[in-house]
Amino acid sequence: MTEGDGVTVGVEEEFLLLDPTTGRSAPRAAEVLARAGTPRAPGASFQTELLAGQVEAATGVCADMGGLHRQLMDCREQLAAAARDEGLQLVATGTPVLPADAPPLTPGERPARISGLYAAAISGYEVSGCHVHVGVADRDTAVAVLDHLRPWIPMLLALAANSPFDRGRDSGHVSWRMLEQARFPCSGVPPWFGSAVAYDRAVARLLECGIVVDEAMTFWLARLSPHLPTVEVRAADAMITADEAVLQAALTRALVRAALADLDAGRTAPRVRDEVCAAALWTAARYGTAGPAVDPVEERRVPAAARLSALLERVRPVLAATGDLAEVRGLLTRVALHGTGADRQRRAAARGPHAVVEMLARQAWPSPGRVPGAHGRFREKA
Repeated sequence: MTEGDGVTVGVEEEFLLLDPTTGRSAPRAAEVLARAGTPRAPGASFQTELLAGQVEAATGVCADMGGLHRQLMDCREQLAAAARDEGLQLVATGTPVLPADAPPLTPGERPARISGLYAAAISGYEVSGCHVHVGVADRDTAVAVLDHLRPWIPMLLALAANSPFDRGRDSGHVSWRMLEQARFPCSGVPPWFGSAVAYDRAVARLLECGIVVDEAMTFWLARLSPHLPTVEVRAADAMITADEAVLQAALTRALVRAALADLDAGRTAPRVRDEVCAAALWTAARYGTAGPAVDPVEERRVPAAARLSALLERVRPVLAATGDLAEVRGLLTRVALHGTGADRQRRAAARGPHAVVEMLARQAWPSPGRVPGAHGRFREKA
């Protein structure tokens, strides 16, 4: 496969808006978005989220990782500047660092329906993620890709863990966001579907059972987009830096490409058990890349390093084909050296909880001339 094979990629990033004095959520999304205006990046968009203290940036459709990186940086710069002009900070973290009441719901009919359905379960649900969309031509192929992705979703989370704190306390997990999300029905690794018909029936059953408000409300960590011809992978916490979001996107697209290659060769996905996938996901949210992991195919505990090596082995041929292998290795080396977002948050917390917030704000959009780790093809200028 090559860059011209039509396997496009886009990323949605969710951010928290914080009061720089208190480090706590500020329900000012409408003002920040009004000040930000229209994104400069082609095809990109800004929008509100469920709570009024969050904003989202979605890139346009990108053919390569260099273009994706430029769009992510443009969107972050624009939103961070708008937040700063409103006297706020823009940060990327899966859960709030400091204790505070959650901001109110964003006004609107759909947030009201969500609140009406989930009641107290939605109270305080202030989490942010990084969602990767990968273009897949037809729905049956997309569902087959979902089935191939299931064993790898926990490892994508482990690399992207960035929510160790639960409103002022260290949760003991690297991704408390994943534990927060588990309070909702149909969360976690999606079940095996086998066909688009089976997928659509599963979504219809959830609607008929009355546990989701619409077809866009499924909490699966990988799903078909209800409005785009893409597979949407939602394993990652909001990533501190654009580089980390690019790494998640590069690995996700490579896993999709590897699945497509298997399908072309007639290789079916392994039928891993739902409960073992759940065990692997919980273990990834607890320990990340530093502790044990669960191999969903072998159904046993293994070192996280072994699963990471298996992931890289899985995607190496397609990363080499697209010219992304060296960059991905470089970004993975940086994770090995400096840790995941959760590791870096905990190190900053040794200087006090406000030091975590300051670090998050500083790295969400570094000042001009201070792009950390700038190198390689992902850094090309437009």
